[in-house]
Amino acid sequence: MATITSVARQFFEACEAGRGWEVCRTYCTQDASFAAQSEPLADVKTLRDYCDWMKGLLTFMPDGRYAVKSFATDDERNSVCAYGVFSATHTGEGGPCPPTGKSTTTDYVYVMEFAGDKIRHMTKIWNAGWAMKELGWA
Repeated sequence: MATITSVARQFFEACEAGRGWEVCRTYCTQDASFAAQSEPLADVKTLRDYCDWMKGLLTFMPDGRYAVKSFATDDERNSVCAYGVFSATHTGEGGPCPPTGKSTTTDYVYVMEFAGDKIRHMTKIWNAGWAMKELGWA
């Protein structure tokens, strides 16, 4: 049985690489839920939809990349937190407007809650407004 830390790390890497639900579902329960208090994600309620949202994001921000700043497991609560910094430039067609050529570097945290060795819920903590301003979207 895989540890929740290794499952979370594999999920994080696949999700951030824009591999979508087809790859990410391996690490999640089928009905895994999602929450974020961020405007662009207000209607995203499932982890499936979030993984596919990330895949779509990287089509118009193809240089998207991340740096992991912290990765921590809370065995008592059966959860893993990953803190990363995402950087990208809006150069491709798609998104909320034509390409702006502007870039963002934005902090975010994933809090992944587990049922056994599968992610059952993820909360993304992200100041989307800051990133949207940097990208020229707001």
